[in-house]
Amino acid sequence: MKEVSRREFIQRGTAGVVAASAVAASSSAQAPERRNFVLLMSDEHNPFVSSVHGHPMVQTPNLDRLAAQGTMYENMYCPSPLCLPCRSSFMSGRPVHEIQCYNNCNAIPFEYPSYGQVLREQGVHTAHIGKVDVYRPAEDLGFSEMLLPGDRQPPGDENISRDPLAIRADGASRAGGYGPRDRNPFGGDDRVVERALEWLATKPATLDQPWVLVVQVVKPHFPHTVTRELWDLYPEGEDLPEYGRDAESANHPYAQDLRAHFQTDQFSETDTRGLRRGYLGCVTYVDRQLGRIMDALEAHGLTESTALAYTSDHGEMLGKFGMWWKCSLYEDSARVPLIMSGPGVAAGRRVTTPVDLHDVRAELFAATGATQPSGWSGTALRELAPNDRDRVVFSEYHGHGTRSGGYLIRKGDWKLIYCMAAPHQLFNLAEDPAELTNLAEAHPEKRKELESELRAICSPESENDRATASIQRQLDAIAAARKPAAT
Repeated sequence: MKEVSRREFIQRGTAGVVAASAVAASSSAQAPERRNFVLLMSDEHNPFVSSVHGHPMVQTPNLDRLAAQGTMYENMYCPSPLCLPCRSSFMSGRPVHEIQCYNNCNAIPFEYPSYGQVLREQGVHTAHIGKVDVYRPAEDLGFSEMLLPGDRQPPGDENISRDPLAIRADGASRAGGYGPRDRNPFGGDDRVVERALEWLATKPATLDQPWVLVVQVVKPHFPHTVTRELWDLYPEGEDLPEYGRDAESANHPYAQDLRAHFQTDQFSETDTRGLRRGYLGCVTYVDRQLGRIMDALEAHGLTESTALAYTSDHGEMLGKFGMWWKCSLYEDSARVPLIMSGPGVAAGRRVTTPVDLHDVRAELFAATGATQPSGWSGTALRELAPNDRDRVVFSEYHGHGTRSGGYLIRKGDWKLIYCMAAPHQLFNLAEDPAELTNLAEAHPEKRKELESELRAICSPESENDRATASIQRQLDAIAAARKPAAT
């Protein structure tokens, strides 16, 4: 794939906007009806921890309600299982390797146009409430409204060295991040949702154009602290992961790197049980916020004109293979939930075609009657077949905690994790959904097939070299900023 410079990226995005505006102007007579869209995005939600996915304990009645009213996408992936790279990719319309936002360090900002800006320039009112955490400050992203933005302060994460592998000094201490709290642990998210409810009650009536409202909450992201009521809701939630550090996949070099990076091998059994119990409460909290938004759409008569989707930026390993949080291309980390309802969306439908967050953003454009710029990733969800076994989805990881980069290719039942400094992994997810047995040696023809799909997207070697060079530039920028000013 040809390397795209920032100047080319911006010019291409601008050209796409101009072309889209011309198309809209010339074909307005036969344009489809333009709808509104509400997107609720959480942070770090493992899709398997929901009742709609069959979890035996967690209570998520509003996800069930949304799935009954709309369509659930069973195989949904993020562009990269880490906050800033994933969110930057979604915001800019490009894969992580093109925009070079590889990790949670933002010492070097970028100037890519956002989907909020592009939609606004095509006559769609765009409002963003809550967490942002992307490649440039929230106020520079070009949304019509940017409310209660949550930005990462520069330089962001400094623990990004891959060689030598950075070890987090506070890793072991994170084991205690769970349990009930007297002080409300959801205060920031409460304010975001309250502001979204206020917006839905007042703003749509003032607009004569389609609109997109994006609501970003931080939970169920660590720490897994909850209210006493939510803690008491799960007395049986203190279970242990079904697969621990003795599993084959737990001993892959990248998995070992991540456990060393976060010091999670020092987590006690008591802490593991407590963290898993607290996570259930965090998920139920997010589900309740979804219910409040659904109620508001109904109360204000917006359901017939507005689509609603729920998703997350990445998953959470939850102690599986001894791993916590994200940063892995295993399913619990790279998969996210996606359920959508609204005008024209089939009720009670389950789609098995693999999709990703770029497809969700493409749907924002399609629903509002806008045109996504040429070259942006993603296909509108409405345009996808429900069971396409040939569709390929792609994810990548170049962030902290592993010695080098990796890529994910999903096609049909098969999944390849292509590792730049460790053995590749191949799984048949229909037969081995927990990813316990690496079939890369047993099925070389399938590994080569999926590797060919990867190389059609990018050169893994070239992009890994670019990531390595970019990370070094970030480290150099951090070091330069620490030097005292010359007198």
